[in-house]
Amino acid sequence: MADPRFLVVRLGSLGDIVHTFPAVAALRDSFPASPIVWLTHPRWVDLVASSALPSEIWPVDSRDLRSVRHVIEKIRDRGWDAAIDYQGLWKAAFLPFFGGVPKRIGFSSATVREVGVPILYTDRVVCKSTHIADQNGELSLHAGSRQRVCGSSLRVSEKDLSRVRTDLRNAGVERYVVLSPGGGWRAKCWPAERFGALCRKIRSELDVPCVINYGPGEDALAEDVCRASGDAKPVVYDGELGPLMALLRGADCIVGGDTGPLHLAVALGTRAVALFGPTDPARNGPYPPAEIVLRSPQAATTYGRSEVTDPSLLDLSVETVLAAVKRRLGAPS
Repeated sequence: MADPRFLVVRLGSLGDIVHTFPAVAALRDSFPASPIVWLTHPRWVDLVASSALPSEIWPVDSRDLRSVRHVIEKIRDRGWDAAIDYQGLWKAAFLPFFGGVPKRIGFSSATVREVGVPILYTDRVVCKSTHIADQNGELSLHAGSRQRVCGSSLRVSEKDLSRVRTDLRNAGVERYVVLSPGGGWRAKCWPAERFGALCRKIRSELDVPCVINYGPGEDALAEDVCRASGDAKPVVYDGELGPLMALLRGADCIVGGDTGPLHLAVALGTRAVALFGPTDPARNGPYPPAEIVLRSPQAATTYGRSEVTDPSLLDLSVETVLAAVKRRLGAPS
């Protein structure tokens, strides 16, 4: 009997792809010789490749009609046993649908964010798990995997590791803590001035410098953190994915909110202190959930995409976060 062929759909984003790896790892562990083709946005091809889980990676930009047509034609040219849509959005679900994949597995309407998407699936899975990584695993189970999730490791190139080590050494940095103040929408971000104050305290009390990681469009945020850091003089980093992975792997710890770099750091084995507000750590927190997660008892799960910091995050003081960092580093309180 031929090994089953799987089409995996998870277009983005960084943290969501990281939370898909355990489910695809379970699929790969159950079907080691099976062709697994992963559809993802061109921006994330290298990230998916670092997992070494798929046999092939097909980039597709859902906002580019030519790219969409091309990948649908490629899907039609292959025979598939199942397509698994770990994304649950229209832009992902229509690819295997129009590609003619006969068995299309996805989330039921109780789980998806966009109304109506499950109509494009032949198999709708009603999830019983809470964390999104485990929910993804339930789709893998439905596709025939022996277990829901499985461990995986991400490869970081020696070139990127060497480059980052050299850059940091030139800046006088050996040990370091990464601070990741961004997060897509401001509601789930701890204030920049508090990140700056934390940077000062980590430097003065632990004698460890900080590296401020920030993404596209977050230049002003990084400047605010640096300004609030005063004479702690953090190193700033806004590089590409490969060097970012090297930076995160080498860190003593990362402090950040519900954001891609924090989840990527955890997947790379880096210790973390996660700061949560309007998003639920039980669903979207570090996975596996072995890291320190700080969240105010007053926090309400709204997933509201406001551009104002959620009030519950203001309940997390600099001293509270510093104490958590000390615990992760094994330093005296």
